Amino acid sequence: MQRDDVDIGAGHAAVTVASGTRWASRAQFFCSGFIFATWGVHIPTVKAHYAIDEAQLGFAMLAAGIGALLGVSRAGGLIGRHGARSITRVCGIVYALLIALLTVMPNYAALLVLLALFGIVTSVFDVAINTEAAALEQHSGRPLMSGMHGMFSLGGMAGALTGGAALAAGLAPQQHLLLVAVAMALAIAIAALRMLPTTVTATSSPDKDDGFRLPRGALAVLGALAALGLIAEGAIYDWSVLYLQQELGSPQQQAALAYGSFSAAMAATRFGGDALRARFRPSTLVRASALLAAAAMALVLFTSTPWIALVGFAGVGVGFANVVPILFAASAQVPGVEPARGIASVSAAAYLGFMAGPPMIGFLARVSSLTTALCVVVAFALALAAAAGQANPRQGSPGSPESPGNS
Repeated sequence: MQRDDVDIGAGHAAVTVASGTRWASRAQFFCSGFIFATWGVHIPTVKAHYAIDEAQLGFAMLAAGIGALLGVSRAGGLIGRHGARSITRVCGIVYALLIALLTVMPNYAALLVLLALFGIVTSVFDVAINTEAAALEQHSGRPLMSGMHGMFSLGGMAGALTGGAALAAGLAPQQHLLLVAVAMALAIAIAALRMLPTTVTATSSPDKDDGFRLPRGALAVLGALAALGLIAEGAIYDWSVLYLQQELGSPQQQAALAYGSFSAAMAATRFGGDALRARFRPSTLVRASALLAAAAMALVLFTSTPWIALVGFAGVGVGFANVVPILFAASAQVPGVEPARGIASVSAAAYLGFMAGPPMIGFLARVSSLTTALCVVVAFALALAAAAGQANPRQGSPGSPESPGNS
């Protein structure tokens, strides 16, 4: 039976542990995507249940973003003290269970509090599973991060499709949310048992300051790129279902396919992303990806045909698929910075983008239209393409063409 207390830095035993834990890591990414997709599918449900408009919905998303920023500001220290496995288990289970409360809060103010807490646990869980993935990638000496994020997208696709099917079958939203919460909490708890053992790091010392510091130097650049990418990507997660329903007149169960097509295309591309990362420079991939996303989003906004819009959303998914994995992998490889700290710093900048994007689109939609507001996605994708030259990690890192064995 595989032991959990072997030295992950030593020889053959390390390979055995990494081999036995990759599927646990993939499962955590899948669950994260599934839960997030369930929230995306039920955004129209939440809007109708609390009788709020686009601006109020955007403010609710802002509450989640503020919570996420608060959570990510403490994530590096928490993971350093307790390990990615413990933090993943606790935050992942809470994250899953909170989804069941979306439509049972007594009023809009209580919904804001719930979404702020949702943002906190989501962000810490996100940093923890990315820290685990970075450790596996560094140990194996080959790219793994895109495939892990592919599981997030696969989970998103599964969550969107099952959510749409549940609505089409007439299952009450609250029943669907409760089923998802219980299933995902169990899956996260079981997968956490197979994660890498907790490793004490310098951040565990009581003499160390675990407070958050703004990213500087290479981390600041990577964070800015991540913010650009997540403003645009987050807009699809949060607004695509409502766009298809409200702007193109699709029923909600069909509108859920907007998220599904985006996530399916993103998942398929991410599963091939590690091979691409081994062959091409990160800046080249980021630039080409961002240009494709901009073109595909323009197609979505200029068509009045729902199935063409679905094709466009799939193209946006292909475009954004490898941006975040490239930037998160690079942030875990900055010399002199612990991986959890690097990922937390870049995640903080990314969440700033994630926090600013949804309310920005909500307010623009209120004064103009959702179609006009979503032009933001095109603009930020083009900005990301223009700045892609800054995306290259240091030489010799997994996924860089200069790494040994990547020729």
